[in-house]
Amino acid sequence: MAAPGPELCLFDVDGTLMAPRQKITKDMDCFLQKLRQKIKIGIVGGSDFEKVQEQLGDDVIKKYDYVFPENGLVAYRDGKLLCKQSIQGHLGEALIQDLISYCLSYVAKIKLPKKRGTFIEIRNGMLNVSPIGRSCSQEERIEFYELDQKEKRRQKFAEDLRKEFAGKGLTFSIGGQISFDVFPDGWDKRYCLGHVEKDGYKTIYFFGDKTMPGGNDHEIFIDPRTVGYTVAAPEDTRRICEELFY
Repeated sequence: MAAPGPELCLFDVDGTLMAPRQKITKDMDCFLQKLRQKIKIGIVGGSDFEKVQEQLGDDVIKKYDYVFPENGLVAYRDGKLLCKQSIQGHLGEALIQDLISYCLSYVAKIKLPKKRGTFIEIRNGMLNVSPIGRSCSQEERIEFYELDQKEKRRQKFAEDLRKEFAGKGLTFSIGGQISFDVFPDGWDKRYCLGHVEKDGYKTIYFFGDKTMPGGNDHEIFIDPRTVGYTVAAPEDTRRICEELFY
């Protein structure tokens, strides 16, 4: 690999490079590889590495200079694993069990059009909580998302947890369509910047769709180390990149 250049583009995944939980299109994939010839590129998402591979390809660590699943708690640079953090070791089993028990109790009490399975997914750097359950179908996912847009179910759930676990050093961040993340304070997407800022970039651009307060792109979007862009769809991401770099 060539020495790091003066600029880097970091991209959120869902809603920024492709539709939520869908695979990247061939056209977008080709565009990003073309962009990589001009500027270093990386991705930073909340999902685990396996889901990132599902969406961006098994060879994702070869196609991007940086790959940051789980907000960078798992980190790859130039195709090599840099580090992997553990939420269990950081928070301790007692607090994690209290979180899980409270979330399951909350889910049991709410009424939704559908409920499926896997309401809580434990990842290396976070707990992912889904009121409907991550095993829902694409149609059920969309149904829940449309309901959530109107009734703010995830936002109310997260606010309840903030009150219940106040003072425990936890952040609750909404992203995607059906879930929100729970992680230690400071373990949001800014975490990945610690891996890249020492590589000497003059400018670090960030593109994300959940940049509003409470969204899982907000902290890195407003961080003084980045130049942030809000997008509504992958088409926006491509358009802005073309305006910036071509």
